[in-house]
Amino acid sequence: MYPPGGPRQPEMDFNQITARLRDGVGKFTKRFGGGGVGLLIIAVIGVVVVAWVATGFYQVGPGEQAARRLFGVVQNPVTEAGLQWWWPSWPVPVGQRDVLVVTQTRRMELGFISNEAGTVAARGEEALMISGDLNIVDVQMVVQYNIKDLNAFLFNVDDPGEETRAIALGRPDGRTLKDAAEAALRLVVGQSSIDDILVRNRESVEVRTKDELQGIMDTYNSGIDVISVQLQDVKAPEEVRDAFDDVLRARQERDTRINQARAFEADIIPRAEGDAERIKQGAEAFKQARIARAEGEADRFTSILQEYNKSKEVTRQRLYLEAMEEVLPGITKIIISPDAKSVLILGANGSLTPVPIGPTP
Repeated sequence: MYPPGGPRQPEMDFNQITARLRDGVGKFTKRFGGGGVGLLIIAVIGVVVVAWVATGFYQVGPGEQAARRLFGVVQNPVTEAGLQWWWPSWPVPVGQRDVLVVTQTRRMELGFISNEAGTVAARGEEALMISGDLNIVDVQMVVQYNIKDLNAFLFNVDDPGEETRAIALGRPDGRTLKDAAEAALRLVVGQSSIDDILVRNRESVEVRTKDELQGIMDTYNSGIDVISVQLQDVKAPEEVRDAFDDVLRARQERDTRINQARAFEADIIPRAEGDAERIKQGAEAFKQARIARAEGEADRFTSILQEYNKSKEVTRQRLYLEAMEEVLPGITKIIISPDAKSVLILGANGSLTPVPIGPTP
């Protein structure tokens, strides 16, 4: 694929040029028969040639590139900083060069224009747009960009320029960039609600507009790299601005209430969950205690049953006595067996004292 402007012409060799000049000077001197006149003419021609060659030197500064043309054919740009040489353009335009800063972040304003004093003037014909929900909105935007391809920037797009921003003719960051930015912004705004543009999704609108604008500039092969798109003053038209301000204030109040409710929720839910966990742990502890107690009572009953099966009468008697001790605590009990010859007196301390039964002597 050829570069813009057609196939590249081969660069001329200085040795060949010098040899041709030397041969030409020799022929010229012989024609005038040599002598002082011929030498004077040769000296004048030499000075003119040296002056012409000297005009080909130029400086490329940091962050700059030089676009070069030889007889109108575009060459590869010079990207190295320093002193360079290219074919002069005077008096015959053999070679041409354009040196521009490519790393500088440039700025374009849409919907307004500002000056060095900070004064801002609105441009309503650019700013008024219709949103996706059929509302009119006043949108002001700033586009930041730089040059990513110098040859494409200078030679691919023939632009009328823009006087208000001092953009020269033939540069795609004149009306081309402004018209493309306006088209991209109108497309995105026309697909969004006024709430998204004013409050909710401004960042999304900026990103989508940047992508649309970069796609348009790449389609034109303009050599422009869009760095960012920033919405500035986005508002409703003057005629309905008070009503929109009331709506915005109501929405802000609603958002404040929602945030307060969420803060209360974030405070009360952890505390309620903590109380619920504490109750659950208490219930679990009570459950384990009751199970352990029931298991203990079951084991105790099992052990008593085993002893009872070994000696039913003695166990029955012991259980009876223990039960009576629990029923009648702290008093003296007298236990009489029908065939007993003595009485067992159960004391308060649990001691048994036998007392013989018989006639009193």
